[in-house]
Amino acid sequence: MFNIYTLEKGRLVKIRPDEIATRKPIWVDAIAPSTEEREWVVNTFAITLPHPEHLRDIEASARFYEENEELHLRSDFLLGKESDSRSVIVAFVLADNVLFSVHDEDLPVFQHFRLHSHVQPDLVENCLDVLIDLYGSDVEFSADALEEAYADLGGISGTVLNSTLSDKQAGVALANIAFAEHLNGRIRRNLMDTRRAVSFLMRSKLLAPDQMAEARQIMQDIDSLDGHTSFLFDKINFLMNTTVGFININQNKIVRLFSVAAVALLPPTLIASIYGMNFKHMPELEWANGYPFALVLMALSVAAPFWIFHRKGWLK
Repeated sequence: MFNIYTLEKGRLVKIRPDEIATRKPIWVDAIAPSTEEREWVVNTFAITLPHPEHLRDIEASARFYEENEELHLRSDFLLGKESDSRSVIVAFVLADNVLFSVHDEDLPVFQHFRLHSHVQPDLVENCLDVLIDLYGSDVEFSADALEEAYADLGGISGTVLNSTLSDKQAGVALANIAFAEHLNGRIRRNLMDTRRAVSFLMRSKLLAPDQMAEARQIMQDIDSLDGHTSFLFDKINFLMNTTVGFININQNKIVRLFSVAAVALLPPTLIASIYGMNFKHMPELEWANGYPFALVLMALSVAAPFWIFHRKGWLK
């Protein structure tokens, strides 16, 4: 599928493929293009669209380059904030004042930028503005995702720190914390990739002064978000250690119960052993109340440790 845009009265306007001859496009956004659509691009623009999936294993140093007066970039864009946290590879080609973007799925960043650029006039003036604003929108989307992750961690903190945590609740909390760590790591990697792409554009000497200023602002935003991701990592580690600590406390309670029971049963076991091994002066032969006395003695020997443990607070 193609989304082809031209610039009219300072706004991005979508056009049909048959209008290209009379309305020059500045951005061609290809979403999972078919073989026929790729051939159409080759015949119309003399450009071969890259396959994003082929760029997955390319080393980071080879993802941004210039070739045959074409600027090639490969970047990861965040897809989803909570339910589907992953990155989608987007390949950009800048040639003949037209930006070509290829990706397998439509991205929220692209949707937001298309809507925003259509409503707000004079947002972009050329294809480089489109590319820079896409990276800027990606940083804003990452910031929104970080805010949601922080809000989720706030809810987890309320559960972990403000109530007695059962093993079941601890398991749920650990799952939520692990997901928050995955999302935070994904956002940080996405920001790192965006930093590399914007830095490459700044070194390419293709940006105008106002575009260079916008690129510097994007880099500053990324630096501020890096500090926030580090803070979230520390918060995640704290919540993880706290939750594991509550699990250990619950396990210690179970072990303590068995330890108290074992200690309490040692005296009656000893009394029963002494009476059982005494064949010379057996209680039932020498004393009629021997057995009741032995049973009372055993009961008292059990009650005494429990009373001591209760006074010390070990049974709470």
